[in-house]
Amino acid sequence: MRTVTDQNIAEQVADELRAAIHSGELAPGERLVERKLADRLGVSHIPVREALTRLAEERLIVREPRRGARVAELTASDLDDISSLRIVVEQFMAIRVQERWNADAATRLDAIVAAMGAASPGDIDEVLRQDRLFHETLAELAEHRFLDEISAQLRGRIAGFIRAANDALGVDEQDAHVRSHQEIVDALASGDPERVRTVVADHITRGARRITPTGADA
Repeated sequence: MRTVTDQNIAEQVADELRAAIHSGELAPGERLVERKLADRLGVSHIPVREALTRLAEERLIVREPRRGARVAELTASDLDDISSLRIVVEQFMAIRVQERWNADAATRLDAIVAAMGAASPGDIDEVLRQDRLFHETLAELAEHRFLDEISAQLRGRIAGFIRAANDALGVDEQDAHVRSHQEIVDALASGDPERVRTVVADHITRGARRITPTGADA
């Protein structure tokens, strides 16, 4: 994490902590001590407290009485709930993209899939960067601001777990991951909404199967 020095300090602190959670730098279950985080980021404890409140609202962290804050873990039921909701949201988003399909949308998504496919074997950072860009571009093409926010929040809740799962991808699995994005593009271009729904659901379900929950269901 970088030292924070500019304006909107609480927002910047939240961005830094969010990125550290998404990348796995801050691991599920790890305790978050305000004083230590403030020292690490070069800020006072007040913006750190505000940032932690924001991340708790996003369910990226949990705060417990007399025990402070810790990075949220993921139970099997959490994963099932998030994945099932992602399927509904991203199917709806993809159908909106299909309804607006044009040459520009095809070119943009094809370029992202090509860049993902060009990543060196084991270069998970690049694969995930292009993966995130792919879904962000879909959200943009759907032309629905609130849908974009909901999709980003759902993906953010499991981003760190996606990263951990994809770190273990072999070469064949990496290739299959790229192909699954090409299948979405092909389905969008087909004009068949049922094909889009099926491909999106399969894509999210396969990804969820690679994730290992870290917490126990109550």
